[in-house]
Amino acid sequence: MEPMFAAKPVNRLSKALGETLMPALARRPDKVAAMKLLLVEDDPTMQATLQRSFQRRGMQVVVCGDGARALDRWQASLPDVVVLDLSLPGLDGLEVLTQARAAGLATPVLVLTARGTVGDRVLGLNAGADDYLPKPFDLDELEARVRALVRRAPHGGERDAAADAAAEFCGMRCDADSGAVYLHGTVMGLPPRELALLRALLARPGHAVARERLLEIVFPDQAQVQAEAIEVVAYRLRKKIAGTGAQLVTLRGLGYLLKASP
Repeated sequence: MEPMFAAKPVNRLSKALGETLMPALARRPDKVAAMKLLLVEDDPTMQATLQRSFQRRGMQVVVCGDGARALDRWQASLPDVVVLDLSLPGLDGLEVLTQARAAGLATPVLVLTARGTVGDRVLGLNAGADDYLPKPFDLDELEARVRALVRRAPHGGERDAAADAAAEFCGMRCDADSGAVYLHGTVMGLPPRELALLRALLARPGHAVARERLLEIVFPDQAQVQAEAIEVVAYRLRKKIAGTGAQLVTLRGLGYLLKASP
């Protein structure tokens, strides 16, 4: 069986599945707070080790063990970055990536694979991968590459896309510098939480934004907030944008989206 990680001294990665590496990761000061990562990996040992490692770095980790469900998890969780293994049951990782890009999912993707040939790397990159890390690999390098992908992503990852949305939708436009939303050239005087929600939805008009993600955006200063709180903000915002030509739609069990009124 091939090694999952690059060889290191015994006191580090020889116990990667045990306890030695994790406290070291936990002590690091440069945690990436609130980053959401989708980990698509079918090997249970690899999946558990990577999940613990990323969580110790302050990341939220959504896991999926097969290709057939990966795209659904991707669309539902709206992660900031995806770590994708190519050798998956159900649906090959390369096909998952191809379908995701075809569906308009622009999330940065780092591919993990034992397929180390140049041809395989080219296939992955051409399918839409942003980075490629062959097995065995170093956990520190993997995490550094993940952070770099999110930093380089437009708007700092999908998590922050709402802050820089500039496209106009139904006469509404978010100014990237001031953060204000304009309606036909006039500033909309919205309370902070309603403004944050509208900016998040304007960043992805016509696309569902997960309720969990909206809670992070609208209530960034609150670690514990009831899921129903976003419904109150959405209710108020829905009344404010009535007559603009835009409609705020609730998708039960998924989240919200902004679309043009029929």
